[in-house]
Amino acid sequence: MGGKKLHFGILGAGRIGPVHAETLAFRLPEAEILAIADLNREAAQAVATRCNIPKVAASAEEIFADKRIDAVLICTSTDTHADLIVKAAQAGKHIFCEKPVSLSLEKIDSSLAAVDKAGVRLQVGFNRRFDSNFMRVRQAVASGEIGKPSLIHIISRDPAPPPISYLRPSGGIFLDMMIHDFDMARYLMGEEVEEVYASGGVLIDPAFKGEGDLDTALVVLHFQSGAIGTIDNSRKAVFGYDQRVEILGSKGKIASENRYPNQVVVSGEKSVYTDLPLNFFMQRYTESFALELQQFVEAVLEGKPIPVTGADSRVPVVMALAARKSYAEHRPVRLAEVTA
Repeated sequence: MGGKKLHFGILGAGRIGPVHAETLAFRLPEAEILAIADLNREAAQAVATRCNIPKVAASAEEIFADKRIDAVLICTSTDTHADLIVKAAQAGKHIFCEKPVSLSLEKIDSSLAAVDKAGVRLQVGFNRRFDSNFMRVRQAVASGEIGKPSLIHIISRDPAPPPISYLRPSGGIFLDMMIHDFDMARYLMGEEVEEVYASGGVLIDPAFKGEGDLDTALVVLHFQSGAIGTIDNSRKAVFGYDQRVEILGSKGKIASENRYPNQVVVSGEKSVYTDLPLNFFMQRYTESFALELQQFVEAVLEGKPIPVTGADSRVPVVMALAARKSYAEHRPVRLAEVTA
């Protein structure tokens, strides 16, 4: 990259902030972190110490005002993303923001308008697009290797439910958990969804019902081509992080399985078995988190296309809102019905 560096400020030192900080600090020599901020100063200081970040800023505004900083990485809670994007754009900073931009289409649209007006680059963190298994599935569809796709099935199940405190600002299972799968459906198939039908229940923890949420959900997708898809989500798979996909086409099928910590098979007198799959997203998607940031840095420094644009990030929110409406009204919902 010609020796150029992209100088970052990081907002948020919670779950994903430290993961991204370590990628920038230890895996991307073209990137340099100049500052980090978090409401929990101790958390920010811990990341700064670990990643040799020279400054713990008192606020996001302090990072936006720093003229040395070229780009910001927004890893704060979902309800803060849209406002921070607008402020970052107005400060002339390029932006990498975790998904979703907002749970409100109006806020998403105003954020994207601010980015366009400022002429900065925005990438949204739908990291599963950068997983090598899923990239190979996409390649098989795009190249015609399996012919014309007719069915896609996506399975996404967490090893254990999140704390109830996490659920309250999350938007619920469709907007928080399944939103990744909505993005994967359109990315893997290379086409848009026209209609969704959602069903779900509280089958794991009664506390979800008290929050007006679900812990188990199934959605049927109808694509523009006539292809059909299903997504199933569960908040609890006791054997580990269950992340699989299968696409059936006119010339064959392609399927990806879970990732494991090793490839060992133990064969005994009464059973043949392997160790459990990787246990959660930080282990399962380590390389995809690194690759998405690498491509963001390259896009900014070299003028390459942004791989996951603001427009890309809006569609899964529409799909999630349509799914929520479908569940509430017990009927199929066309995406064209969702306007706010």
